Amino acid sequence: MFQGRAFLAALLCFSLTIELGESFVPFNVSYDNRALLINGKRRMLISAGIHYPRATPEMWPNLIAKSKEGGADVIQTYVFWNGHEPVRGQYNFEGSYDIVKFVKLVGSNGLYLHLRIGPYVCAEWNFGHANALLEMDNLQICYM
Repeated sequence: MFQGRAFLAALLCFSLTIELGESFVPFNVSYDNRALLINGKRRMLISAGIHYPRATPEMWPNLIAKSKEGGADVIQTYVFWNGHEPVRGQYNFEGSYDIVKFVKLVGSNGLYLHLRIGPYVCAEWNFGHANALLEMDNLQICYM
């Protein structure tokens, strides 16, 4: 089970590295017991949650822009593994599951990204995806 997940995580990281390439500017993050320091400056970050597969890619720019207009510095999202691997060994990064496109849009708007890698999704998403993970290994869940 975890071998496929490790492959998915590595593929995602590799894809993001290739796609973002030169547009990603590294920054230093630390903490001084009072606040986060980003490149030496104290920051209080405001986060907005956008679940990319719950909207069409055409909606993403507007959702991200409205989040920024509302004061968000960070967009947080889960990685919806059961959408990216609907069948064991078959990966999907197209349409609403094009996470690379979503990440690039967040960055191009000057926002940070908090990527919640999972695999559990606590967002009213198919039993948090735990059910699908367990079924993949022929385990049974007893509902009362």
